[in-house]
Amino acid sequence: MLKNFILAASCAIVGFAHAHENDSLSNSKSAKVPRVNFVESRILNDTVSLFYVNNVQLFEEEWNNLAHPVFWRTIMKLSPDSCVINIGATRQIIKSMSVESWDKRSDDEKDVYRDSVRSANGLTSEDKVYMTTGKSDFYTFDNVLPTISKGVEVFKQQDVDPWYAQAILMIESPGRLAKSNVGAYGSFQLMASVARAQGLTVNKYRDDRKDFVKSAIGASSLIAKVCIPEAKVILDAKGIKYNENDLWFRLFVLHIYHAGAYNVAGVVNKINPSEGGMELIQNMWITSNGRFRNASQNYSQLALAAMLIFEDMLWDC
Repeated sequence: MLKNFILAASCAIVGFAHAHENDSLSNSKSAKVPRVNFVESRILNDTVSLFYVNNVQLFEEEWNNLAHPVFWRTIMKLSPDSCVINIGATRQIIKSMSVESWDKRSDDEKDVYRDSVRSANGLTSEDKVYMTTGKSDFYTFDNVLPTISKGVEVFKQQDVDPWYAQAILMIESPGRLAKSNVGAYGSFQLMASVARAQGLTVNKYRDDRKDFVKSAIGASSLIAKVCIPEAKVILDAKGIKYNENDLWFRLFVLHIYHAGAYNVAGVVNKINPSEGGMELIQNMWITSNGRFRNASQNYSQLALAAMLIFEDMLWDC
């Protein structure tokens, strides 16, 4: 990947520490010392600098070894004419094949095959067995890379953790302007009503969501004024310790960005956790409630998978 880029020089710290040493970023029950989150720089093509937030927690806490993000990393890099048969709850890949091969089977043959997977793996008839196609045509990460620095800079200027810009840009309409089937639009995939609530103009004459900087400002405002405060309310209600710079907390906030606080609160109430961390996020991956279903469950998995690919792009070329 990124064969057109030449990475030169070592990483340089470029002066952003969103956390500082500030107790206000953690709730009163938290005993953890806030992390300092550095924006790092690498030189591309001898002239262009890429500014990004390091993903150290991804590896320190071994999120990179979890089956779900590893599965989605495979899917993101797989061509759309290929597919994998997998177990929904664990994302264990049973078989890889071409989409053409799968489509040649009748519906009855597909059901028989799914049942054979369930039987071989000790599953019940209620357990989902999916056919998932490759999505490398959608996740065009080479195209999104140039926007990372712009997003990080805008979020820094708004005094909002730029990690969110990096994560959202990697998974929401990466490298293109596209409208979702529910009407979200722009690099940060904001709904029209949400964009207006954050000060953007969206009407039949003008749509600020198509402007990268305005869209980034709207997204940063949404995260700072809605998503993070609502995350704290949900976690405080359960007496759960958190720190704003922990990876699990950021992933939790991303779920609110995607699904809304009401839906996230509903699934958290169903799980009824006594603590946060990786276990809570993993439970959200396999728990549905109301409108918090497959796409919502997958959202933070996609973010983790994109981080893994981003690291591959930085270090393995």
